[in-house]
Amino acid sequence: MAGAGVAALLVAGFTFQNANASEPAKAPEARTLSSAAAGKLASTLMRDLGADAAGTYYDATTKNLVVNVLDPSAAETVERAGAKARVVRNSLAELTGARTTLEKDAAIPGTSWATDPVTNKVVVTADSTVSGAEWNKLSKVVDGLGEKAELKRSEGEFKPFVAGGDAITGSGGRCSLGFNVVKGGQPYFLTAGHCTEAISTWSAGGTVIGQNEQSSFPGNDFGLVRYTASVDHPSVVNLYNGSTQTITRAGDATVGERVTRSGSTSQVHSGTVTGLNATVNYAEGTVSGLIQTDVCAEPGDSGGSLFDGDTAIGLTSGGSGDCTSGGVTFFQPVTEALSATGTQIG
Repeated sequence: MAGAGVAALLVAGFTFQNANASEPAKAPEARTLSSAAAGKLASTLMRDLGADAAGTYYDATTKNLVVNVLDPSAAETVERAGAKARVVRNSLAELTGARTTLEKDAAIPGTSWATDPVTNKVVVTADSTVSGAEWNKLSKVVDGLGEKAELKRSEGEFKPFVAGGDAITGSGGRCSLGFNVVKGGQPYFLTAGHCTEAISTWSAGGTVIGQNEQSSFPGNDFGLVRYTASVDHPSVVNLYNGSTQTITRAGDATVGERVTRSGSTSQVHSGTVTGLNATVNYAEGTVSGLIQTDVCAEPGDSGGSLFDGDTAIGLTSGGSGDCTSGGVTFFQPVTEALSATGTQIG
């Protein structure tokens, strides 16, 4: 009986240990985040992971940050930080190399490209002005990049939206004011650079209000205008419904983030950030480092405000389509414009 008892205990012990050993470790659950919080976490993880990170995006449905990585070890780091990890094939270095090839061999007016973290590819878009011969050339370049790129056709024409907000006019056109800013305690405002390249003195409501101070286009697309009239210049965006949105700070966009645009032609529309560091080959020249979105816009909306709540995100640059059929719209990141002009939101 004693022997049987010992045997039973040994069997029970053996079975219990094996049961424990076979239980899989429970993966940490991804944290529910706002788009702003996801952007901050993304910046931290991209810095910590270095070359092992291959891009990030915000899943607005689940409210999770998704981080592309190259190996399971990096995936564990991501999950411990509270984000979702996805192992992908293409590194950021490989996608950057693909963009370099496009810049060298496919800088055709009417084309754009942006790194898409959702597909882990560089998405190349050709507008309606790209001819059959140019499309064939573009297709050959993209095909040569293999799984690192894909080609799409867009209706309409990529062009700066010449003609956030309130309308500002000058000799030769109309644009939209982006954000009021301050520099050295003095009031200024930001708008699109292709607007300030064409117009030097600005009016609103029939009154001259400002003079160009700084302009950058092509390459970038921002302009700084100094207020020359004693007018109110609150840090708000016109919502065109009798109310305004107060702007207290500037931030960087995150792919998947829900954003809103205000402009003097089509007024207020919302959509989603679909790409970062986009390059657009306008007929007037190439602009890089842009935010790509599916928010509609029309001529005259140029320079207008892109924002998320109280956070300034971008200045309307250009795109294709309109607010009836939709389209693609690009924005100059406002953080870059603030840094280049030495201004701050206010």
